[in-house]
Amino acid sequence: MKIAVSAVGPSLDAQVDPRFGRCGYFVIVDPETMAFEAVENSSTAAAQGAGIATAQMIAGKGVEAVLTGNCGPNAHQVLVAAGIRVVTGVTGTVRDAAKGYSAGRFEPARQPSVASHHGMGVGSPAPQAAAAGPDVAELLLDLKNQIGALREQMSDISRRVDELDGEQ
Repeated sequence: MKIAVSAVGPSLDAQVDPRFGRCGYFVIVDPETMAFEAVENSSTAAAQGAGIATAQMIAGKGVEAVLTGNCGPNAHQVLVAAGIRVVTGVTGTVRDAAKGYSAGRFEPARQPSVASHHGMGVGSPAPQAAAAGPDVAELLLDLKNQIGALREQMSDISRRVDELDGEQ
């Protein structure tokens, strides 16, 4: 069994990316063995169609489920048509998400969690997602996870800049 987790980095300790179509990476994990493969998402900067292209790429990886923060209607439709379960509202690390899935803590989403183009910073949550939206504690935890992921990225960038400065 393999699952794909949207991630901000290419490891099991990376934070789950709240975006599906424009996430930086997917970590494809066997939750039983924790063996994994990181796949860079080439659709992060796409002008349009990122969700569909990403869903098609993931469908070709032979996964049974996708774990992510949010998934829009076009990507959701492609994934479900491919027989892939879509789990939204996932936060924390990729490792924790994979273990949670293996333990049966997640239910597949019956519908998209956000409107089209949400990952581009436009649009608003889909009406059905707003009605069953996360509570304040979940939202706060998600924001804290995003801050942690951004700090990790900034630290990596800073380290790389220092390395390149040292080479000159």
